[in-house]
Amino acid sequence: VGTLKTVGKAFLMKLVESAKILQSCHRGKGRETCLYPLPEPQDLFQASQMKFEDFQKDLTRLKKDLRACNTEVEKVCKVSSEDHLQPFKDKMEEFLSQAKSDLEVQETQLSDTHKLFLELTVFYQVKAKMGEKEVSPHTFFSVWHDFSSDFKDLWKKENKMILQERYQPVLCFFLNNQMF
Repeated sequence: VGTLKTVGKAFLMKLVESAKILQSCHRGKGRETCLYPLPEPQDLFQASQMKFEDFQKDLTRLKKDLRACNTEVEKVCKVSSEDHLQPFKDKMEEFLSQAKSDLEVQETQLSDTHKLFLELTVFYQVKAKMGEKEVSPHTFFSVWHDFSSDFKDLWKKENKMILQERYQPVLCFFLNNQMF
């Protein structure tokens, strides 16, 4: 069964790779400057390492730090005389306001990204592993990392073969017309 599964995977990879080559042949396939059409395996690996919980913890820590900073600014403003209060007070109010706004944007973006990620896992019918309450980026992107790595190997081989076929007539011409 293991061998059959490996053969099936190899056949499917070759089929997908061939279809992708046909699809992209008008966009530079078989040229030295041809770009790999899928996300790079390293990018998928990095995506698999992220954890939404870690980002949420970081934002919570930043929110706490921002509150502490605000408290310190209020203390300084209370004990400072009017002569020494400006421009510190205005600059810090501007800074704190911008920091609060930036933090809110980051929290919204994280929440939206998490929702989109979960929708993506539903679309691809990826199920959470045993013990996980939802599909983790590691579970989802590890599969794509493996696929992209295998695909890239096939892509390079196929592109090299196309290049060799393209340059074969030129090489034959020069070999046949050499003057020694």
